[in-house]
Amino acid sequence: MLEFGGIQKLTLLDFPGRVACTVFTKGCNLRCPFCHNASLVLDPLGGPAMTETELFDFLEKRRGMLTGVAITGGEPLLHPWIEDVLRRLHAEGFATKLDTNGCFPDRLRAVIEADLVDYVAMDIKNSPERYGMTVGIRNFDLTPVLESVALLREGKVPCEFRTTAVKGFHSAEDMAAIGRWLGPVEHYYIQCYKDSGDLIGGPFGTMTDEEYDALLAAVLPYIPAAEIRGR
Repeated sequence: MLEFGGIQKLTLLDFPGRVACTVFTKGCNLRCPFCHNASLVLDPLGGPAMTETELFDFLEKRRGMLTGVAITGGEPLLHPWIEDVLRRLHAEGFATKLDTNGCFPDRLRAVIEADLVDYVAMDIKNSPERYGMTVGIRNFDLTPVLESVALLREGKVPCEFRTTAVKGFHSAEDMAAIGRWLGPVEHYYIQCYKDSGDLIGGPFGTMTDEEYDALLAAVLPYIPAAEIRGR
């Protein structure tokens, strides 16, 4: 069923260069313990809901004010209908940004090749060796994630990679491994973890500025453009 889990009516941060709203999809195939949208992941059939009609009614009222729509989750590409939503958003004149965990490379390729997304942000959960632990899935198959990274590195759509750094999950060694994996991409962010109060696991401790700086120092030799976001 085409149903969204909510909306942030205005953001100047989620979609680079755009005045946008952020729309949340329900459901996710991962179970990251530090996920800050646990209710969307664990109870996709419950909680607040927004229909497609309600979304586009809202956008019509904000026409001329909003220039973009960021779609996040949960995991938007979990839903076969997301391509139709992106197509309609473009038809209505809105630029689109897609947040993804990279687990659905075929759907990601489809929306990129159909020119339905203007910007993609992909989460890199951790170093390849620690991915399963970080996403909460034993024997996690990293192959689709590797395919999505390779796809975005083709440069067919503006994109960023980002890792939410959480105490006990991410070390300088992990960040160096991520840097070696991604190589010198144009945009990579280490995002500061914040407890939303709606977590799958935790709570987890907060890193100090010095600890974040150490993570950044570990990745910079491989990704010179890396930055810390959200201090």
